[in-house]
Amino acid sequence: MDLSFGLDATLLARIQFGFTVAFHFIFPAFSIGLASYLAVLNGLYLWSRDEAYLRLFRYWIKIFAISFAMGVVSGIVMSYQFGTNWSVFSDLAGPVVGPLMAYEVLTAFFLEAGFLGIMLFGRQKVGDKLHMFACLMVAGGTAVSATWILSVNSWMHTPAGFVMGENGQFLPDDWWAIVFNPSFPYRLWHTLTAAYLTTAFIVGGVGAWHLLKGRLENRGVKIMFSMAMWMAAIVAPLQIVAGHEQGLNTYEYQPTKVLAMEGHFESHDDGIPLILFGIPNQAEQRMDYEISIPRLGGPILEKGLDASMDGLDTVPIDQQPPVAIVFWSFRIMVAIGLAMMGVGLWSLWSRWRGNLYYDTWLHRAALVMGPSGLVAVIAGWITTEVGRQPYVVYGELLTADAVSPLGASAVGASLLAFIVIYFAIFGAGIVYLLKLMRKPPETFERGYESEPGPTRTQGLTPAAVETPDADVQPAE
Repeated sequence: MDLSFGLDATLLARIQFGFTVAFHFIFPAFSIGLASYLAVLNGLYLWSRDEAYLRLFRYWIKIFAISFAMGVVSGIVMSYQFGTNWSVFSDLAGPVVGPLMAYEVLTAFFLEAGFLGIMLFGRQKVGDKLHMFACLMVAGGTAVSATWILSVNSWMHTPAGFVMGENGQFLPDDWWAIVFNPSFPYRLWHTLTAAYLTTAFIVGGVGAWHLLKGRLENRGVKIMFSMAMWMAAIVAPLQIVAGHEQGLNTYEYQPTKVLAMEGHFESHDDGIPLILFGIPNQAEQRMDYEISIPRLGGPILEKGLDASMDGLDTVPIDQQPPVAIVFWSFRIMVAIGLAMMGVGLWSLWSRWRGNLYYDTWLHRAALVMGPSGLVAVIAGWITTEVGRQPYVVYGELLTADAVSPLGASAVGASLLAFIVIYFAIFGAGIVYLLKLMRKPPETFERGYESEPGPTRTQGLTPAAVETPDADVQPAE
């Protein structure tokens, strides 16, 4: 039985790695931001002794624990493919990639593993201060983990600090140049803000769900929605700026990728158009049904209105990435980013009018946008990784030369097994997470954790201790 589906082993190996990475990526993208959110909630509880923050901490830490576990499991499975499907890449790039991956384990993974148990179960056993320290270490560990992984991946896009060995291996020459390669700072900023924004919209979507269910009496619901909307309003514009800066860096070091993202098959001598939409026709090297704005592409790339630019017609077809995939994934990412900023600005308007908790259309929008961050990070990853093709180490090692010498049927069979198992196991996990999110934050149960101590707001009227806007009535 032929399980190659008519595809070659290289393409099947790429699809398999892409599928497993996409499944894996959604969990760290959520847990990185959620770990920091939990640290903030715990800090607010310790500062104010307000029971609502403790309820929210207990509510989200269950979800964090499950997401973190699924991220670890999916990441371990993914790493085995370096030895199965990509053994040539592992051999040639191992002297550079291997130590960086080891540093991630020795720092971030040990940090997370060492303090995760204290964060989950140790409040009564170690005291508030050490428990808070554990929360900060877990939050920091997730960011450190992302830092090392992005350093590895960025090096594959903008390789630096190496020399070529006699057998074709990439040998380290300057570790500072390897770790802090040209694209790393931009990609780290862009990815971390994406993770925080992803978490904000999931938290905001859950809060919106409960507000639409009429649970206005639950202060935890109001707090989570308010905090999420503040994050959306502040971080979404910063994320757009980060994306723009990364785009400029990509144009400097990987111009072919940007040409695919923007759909520029033709060179331009007198002004660069901004192509909004169209159907890429890579076989004919043209954009069909193009809708564009003349000359606007130049200023976006920090060039003049009359700037010139070489198009994909100057790049051999076998050196071009799959333009249609890159073109549309980039537009999905940008559209979601703009929609996120729109929801953030909308929330500021509703907050200013005193209508944040009563604006049902805002709640509906926030609910629809709940999973948008996950879609955006996957679309961004597809744009970045597919846009790098046909290289696995940009400009140095072709993807076709990095794959293991396996038969297409063998890779196809393992891909089919991954699809079935991943959807069964991780699909069940996601369903359980959604089930937890459907329940509102519970009232305080005496004895479950440390009992609430004296608050900084004792003696004030109930209205004074409400969260901002909590007692504001709907606008007329």
